[in-house]
Amino acid sequence: MLEGGETPSVVFDMRNKVEQFREKLENVEHLSWLGLFKDISSTSLHPFWSRKSSHRKSEEHNKRLFDKFLKISNVQITEEVKLYLRKPTFDNWQWEDAEMVVLLQQMFIDLDFTSKFNIELPVLQNFLYEVYKNYNHIPFHNFRHCFCVSQMMYGLSWLVNLSETMGDLDVMIMLTSAICHDLDHPGYNNAYQVNARTELALRYNDISPLENHHCAVAFEILARKHCNIFGNVPPETFKKIREGMIRCILATDMQRHSEILNKFRAMLNEGFDFSNKDHKDVLMMILIKVSDISNEARPMDVSEPWLDCLLKEFFNQSDVEKLEGLPVAPFMDREKVSKPSSQVGFIRYVLLPLFESLGQLFPPLDEHIILPVKEALNYYTDMEGTIRVEQSKKAQVNKRSV
Repeated sequence: MLEGGETPSVVFDMRNKVEQFREKLENVEHLSWLGLFKDISSTSLHPFWSRKSSHRKSEEHNKRLFDKFLKISNVQITEEVKLYLRKPTFDNWQWEDAEMVVLLQQMFIDLDFTSKFNIELPVLQNFLYEVYKNYNHIPFHNFRHCFCVSQMMYGLSWLVNLSETMGDLDVMIMLTSAICHDLDHPGYNNAYQVNARTELALRYNDISPLENHHCAVAFEILARKHCNIFGNVPPETFKKIREGMIRCILATDMQRHSEILNKFRAMLNEGFDFSNKDHKDVLMMILIKVSDISNEARPMDVSEPWLDCLLKEFFNQSDVEKLEGLPVAPFMDREKVSKPSSQVGFIRYVLLPLFESLGQLFPPLDEHIILPVKEALNYYTDMEGTIRVEQSKKAQVNKRSV
């Protein structure tokens, strides 16, 4: 220790190096140089890359965050930041975890949910802290992703005035669902859960195991009195909140994408009715789906790092699937996919149809989220074309050398 109790910078450097080495050890991509590849298909041993607790945040880390969160939670947020928080162009990479927790708190305050639903500030803070603790330290489906999805939902609520068209209760359901939608995500998708016959797959009979789990964790948190932000609403209102959150979070299972989108399109064709509960229920599912996969609606310097995070998580899973002898999806295989190839089809056939359908109901969204997605499609299409040209040139050079 230095005078004044400060820790020398060399200690922090050493800690970082140790952490990097630990991550390298945990990444199956590097196991070959340790001679750890082996066939376990015929054994009953647990895999040596056990994932049960490796991605949990430490209690020390959580305590530091909570202390910082409480310290800065009373700081007055400027009007400039409040307005920026409402825009799809918001850059999450500029904010630390504790600051993002404060911004989530600010969303409830600015939408006036704290007064309209009698949410006590300490209870809201406890809830947000427990949510933070239950997001794992994984490449993509982490707390920062939770914040981005919530921020997009919050932004959409202001862009098209959802409180007026849908009502405050539905907007609060959607915002809270966005905050909780990936709680305790293990970094391995539903296909892996089912194929590996994990505890979650067995518990939920292979039906949206992750989404059911996220829901269950959310209501485990809300069951604690000091975290129950809905503790002061009437029982009938809580019942509506619970039904709505379950419906919204389960809708984020991409296996249900076509089913939900087709239902919404049919409602648009027959004439969308905001007074029709069935119509509003489907719209809520569409809105959380849009928020969940909205990275490409953001500026490229914000969205592209998210693609790197997603591919890292995909590649981690496919490496493990290969080791365990499980099916590997081509779009998750590091040997078959590239950044542009992973995005072009997804944007063209999944994102744009979804976003454009929502834009039919809310035309102002065209410039805010649809046009940027089209620009992202052009960006990755051009990148894919450039890669193909370079590969063709390289192939010709190799052919001449032979």
